[in-house]
Amino acid sequence: MEVVAATNNSEKAREFDEILKDLGFRVLTMKDLGIEIEIPETGKTFAENAMIKAKAVSRLCNLPVLSDDSGLCVNALGGAPGLYSARFAGEGATDAELRAKLLKAMEGEEDRSAFFISSVVMLFPDGKSLEAEGRVFGDITYSEKGSGGFGYDAVFFSSELGKTFAEATPSEKDAVSHRGRALRELCNKITGEI
Repeated sequence: MEVVAATNNSEKAREFDEILKDLGFRVLTMKDLGIEIEIPETGKTFAENAMIKAKAVSRLCNLPVLSDDSGLCVNALGGAPGLYSARFAGEGATDAELRAKLLKAMEGEEDRSAFFISSVVMLFPDGKSLEAEGRVFGDITYSEKGSGGFGYDAVFFSSELGKTFAEATPSEKDAVSHRGRALRELCNKITGEI
């Protein structure tokens, strides 16, 4: 089954494809279909933002649309950056700037616990939708570790892997990540529907 990933983030689209290919899905990007839009994330929850993005792309194609909204929630920061994870250091900030701002905000904090959350939605051309959510728990490191991944991966120590996401191979990360868990749950729901 071909699906369109409602994202301009090439790393996120790669993760979608890696996780879903063994389940029989071929993930197309918006770029593959010539769709060039920026979608404002105005929802109050990750699930609302995922649906907003799915609907925006669905209006421009006649394929199922896969969308995700995800973020990092740090307990010592009251759940921040949360919904604003991609904009935590300002619009257009680089991944390095996001990590630097987070590490600065965490200076002097003893509670380093945090979790990533991903809400995913599959919106079909007939308007039917399926949703799922995944979480992964860990801690914020005191400095960056590893060179892989993207976003906050170099400062998120996965309890399950015993290393940061940036130190993990893509398959190791996908096996335990919030997005991997959400996508596998979504696939179970899709399989039950078709």
